[in-house]
Amino acid sequence: MPGASDLPVLSLTTALGAGLLIGLLYERRKQDDPAIAAGLRSHTLLALAGAIAMWLGLPAFIAVLLLAGVLAALSYLHTSHRDAGVTSEVAMLCTTLLGGLAMRLPVAAAALAVLVAILVYAKPMLHHISREHISDREITDGLVLLAFALIVMPLLPDEPIGPYGAINLATVWKLVVLVMAIGALGHIALRLIGSRWGLLLSGFFAGYVSSTAATAGFGQRVRAQPALRSSAVGATLLANFASLSLLVPVMLAVAPALLRAVAPELVAAGTVLLAGAALGFHRGEQADAPPPTADTRMFRIGQALGLAALIAGVLFLAQVAAQWLGPKAALGAALLTALAELQAAAATVATLFGNGTIDAGQARWAVIGLFAASALAKSVVAFASGGAAFGIRIAVGLGAMTAAALAVALRGAAFGA
Repeated sequence: MPGASDLPVLSLTTALGAGLLIGLLYERRKQDDPAIAAGLRSHTLLALAGAIAMWLGLPAFIAVLLLAGVLAALSYLHTSHRDAGVTSEVAMLCTTLLGGLAMRLPVAAAALAVLVAILVYAKPMLHHISREHISDREITDGLVLLAFALIVMPLLPDEPIGPYGAINLATVWKLVVLVMAIGALGHIALRLIGSRWGLLLSGFFAGYVSSTAATAGFGQRVRAQPALRSSAVGATLLANFASLSLLVPVMLAVAPALLRAVAPELVAAGTVLLAGAALGFHRGEQADAPPPTADTRMFRIGQALGLAALIAGVLFLAQVAAQWLGPKAALGAALLTALAELQAAAATVATLFGNGTIDAGQARWAVIGLFAASALAKSVVAFASGGAAFGIRIAVGLGAMTAAALAVALRGAAFGA
C-alpha cells in the first residue's frame, strides 16, 4: 500500500491554491452579481475534485470533468434570464482542468491559474479596451500578422533552396513578419505613450530582434507620418545600438579574448549611436506629430514584402560571392554576411580568432569591416523604406559609427595596441 511519502503534497496544494485563487475573485464578484453560482468553495472543491480524480486515473478524471460540465450548464440555464456571457461557467471547467493538470505539471498549473485569475479580474478593463480603443482596422491588421506568423511561416521550408542554396524561405518570411510586428509595436507604443517616447521605446526593444527590420519599420512610419522623421531616426539609431550590444554576449560565448581586443571600438561605435539617438529624440521634441488614430494602418504589407525581396537579393549575391571567393575566404564571407545579419558575422570572426586563424589585429579590422558592411546594408534599407531624407540621416549616423570605430582602431594601431 502507498505510504505517506507517496502523497503528492505539491500537486495537491497547487490544485488547492488554484481553486482558492480563482474562487476568491468570483466570491468578490458575487457581491455585485448574486446570480453567479460558483464562488470560493465551489471553485476550490472543483480543483480538488479534478486533482483527486486525476490521481485515481484518467477515467475518473473524465467523469469528474463531465460532471463539472453538467454543473456549468445548469449554472448557465439558471442565469439565462440575464444578458450574461459564459465566462463564469468556462472558469468552472478551467478550475477542474487545472486541478487535474496540477497532478502532472504543478508549475504549469500554477502559472495558468494566475493567468486565468488575471483574465477574470481584468474582465471590465478588457471589455472597455476591446470596445472603445481597438478599431476594426487594427483587428484586421492583427489577424493578418498572426496569419503570416502562425499559418504561413510554419508551412515554408526551413532549408536553403535555389542556386548555391542562397535563399531560405523561412528566414526571408521571418523578416517579413518581424517588419510587420515592429510596425505594429511602434503603432501601439505611439498610441499609448505618444510620438516621442513611443518610438524610442519600441526602437530599443526592436533592435534586439532585428535592427534591419527596425530600420525598415521606422522608415515605413516616416512615409506615413513625415513629421516623425527626427524621432524615427533616433529610434532607428537606438535599435542599432541595441543590436550592437548583442555582440558582447556573442563574443563572450565564442572568444572572450576578442571582446577585450575590440572593446574600445565597440564603445566608440555605441557612443556615437547613443549620441545620434539623443539628437533625434531632442529634435523630435519640437515636431508637431499627433499619434496615429485607431483607423491608421499598423504596417504596410507591400513594403514588408518589398524589403524581404531586397534582403533575399542581398543574401543571394553574398552567397554567390562567397562561392567565388573560395572556401578559404572566410573573412570575405563574414563581411558579406554582415550585409544581412551583424551578429552571425561577428560570431564567424570570433570563431576565426578563437581557433587562431586570425590574430587580434586582423580581428579588429574585421570588426570594422563588419560595421561598414552593416551600415551600408541598413542605409540602403533606410532609403528604400523611408525615402531620401530618412535614408541620408541614417547613412550619416551609421557612417559616423563606423568612422568612430575606425578612428579608435587607427589610434590603437599607431600606438601598437
